[in-house]
Amino acid sequence: MAWLMRLGALLCTLRVGLGSLDPEVSVPSAAHNCPQECVCAADLLSCAGRGLQDVPPTLPAAVTAGELDLSHNALQRLHPGWLTPLSRLRTLRLGHNELKALGRGVFTNASGLRLLDLSSNGLRVLGRHDLDGLAALEKLFLFNNRLAHLDQHAFQGLSALHRLYLGCNELASFSFDHLHGLGVTHLRTLDLSSNRLGRIPVTDLATLPAFLKNGLYLHNNPLPCDCRLYHLLQRWQQRGLSAVTDFAREYICLAFKVPTSRVRFFEHSRVFENCSETLARASLEQPEEQLQVQVGGSLRLHCNTSAPARHVAWVSPQEELLVAPGSRNGSIAVLADGSLAIRSVQPWHQGVFVCLATGPRLHHNETHEYNVSVHFPHPEPEAFSTSYTTLLGCAVGLVLVLLYLFAPPCPGCHRCCHRTCRCRRWPRASSPLQELSAQSSVLSTTPPDAPSRKASVHKHVVFLEPDRRGLNGRVQLAVAEDFDLYNPMGLRLKAGSESTSSTVSEGLVIT
Repeated sequence: MAWLMRLGALLCTLRVGLGSLDPEVSVPSAAHNCPQECVCAADLLSCAGRGLQDVPPTLPAAVTAGELDLSHNALQRLHPGWLTPLSRLRTLRLGHNELKALGRGVFTNASGLRLLDLSSNGLRVLGRHDLDGLAALEKLFLFNNRLAHLDQHAFQGLSALHRLYLGCNELASFSFDHLHGLGVTHLRTLDLSSNRLGRIPVTDLATLPAFLKNGLYLHNNPLPCDCRLYHLLQRWQQRGLSAVTDFAREYICLAFKVPTSRVRFFEHSRVFENCSETLARASLEQPEEQLQVQVGGSLRLHCNTSAPARHVAWVSPQEELLVAPGSRNGSIAVLADGSLAIRSVQPWHQGVFVCLATGPRLHHNETHEYNVSVHFPHPEPEAFSTSYTTLLGCAVGLVLVLLYLFAPPCPGCHRCCHRTCRCRRWPRASSPLQELSAQSSVLSTTPPDAPSRKASVHKHVVFLEPDRRGLNGRVQLAVAEDFDLYNPMGLRLKAGSESTSSTVSEGLVIT
């Protein structure tokens, strides 16, 4: 019986092994939900470059897709509700297709979408409800289309949009006062380059917040050579706004309202030589308020508007939207009256704070800017350092003087100094009379009638009596034999007899 049991166990094992090779009972794999025209990798569904003219019918099976790529195809239209099964979709790429219109309800149930790429298509018009259902959208690519008209409320529901790219289209106008329903609370980039914008209201540009001016691209448009527009853009360039400084050579204007009369704004400024400075700067942006704050100090900013505001919000230098109660880390508070308060200022609070105010009585959204500079407190110098140093120096000097006057040297030092002075003879410096004697000994000789006479240290004979005709009444020097060179007080002066009075007038001259 034992061998039968072993045989049964072996047969069961073989059955299980063979059964696993049967394709009919195999476990379905994840690739079974991937459309045949696409490639699936984790949460990415790529159907790019397949020559598709319509959306794959098996696309709703890929319910786990977080990114869908349908670019570089031949899609001509999108059906309403086609994204309903893709509830996890965050990125949708539809660039490089043949879409000419979108239509209402195309993006219904795509509330989780963050990025939408519609670039390089044939879109001509953007309607009011074409982008409905995209409340969480942050990036919208519409460049390189043929857009010539935007509805006044085309971006009405895109409250979270950060970046909008409308470059390389055919737009001749754009509403900068309300941005076609688009709020400026989150918007950081607005690309309108390479369009046909010929009229731009300077006042609306000046009232835009600073963070949006830094991301507003208007280059390569046939702008008018307007004095106020020129000075506004020049001010943006001086402030270092990257949207202007990075594309300064591509800012052009029409000098004579003819397409062929294009002039570069910042390279050929002679067109604006006759602009009146007062007229050019009228109705331009208000300068930002400069504030200096020390680290650890308190700061209070008020949103000053021309009329009472219904809603007030702030944008920090880190581009964080600040509403009541305040920032995420709790260091900045937004009070009930709309003002901004910082109890303890830190280095990361340095930068431009922008206030955004909206209300029924405001013609458009008003902004106010504060440029806050944070610096560390300088250490105060010690007040007593100079006086203390002077007092110490005086005390040391007084002590040294007293020691020099009253303190006798030690006996050992006294004997040492006495022995040194007694045993060693220091050479004396030669006096002027010794030098004179040496010179005279060369010039004069000893008289012949006294050959045995010798000159000693204390006895010198000097013969310096030239002819009286050359003396001219000057005092002549005569040194006696007993003249002591080291005691020149015994020097006798002998004046010439011819001109004694001239000695007094001309002075004493020793020759």
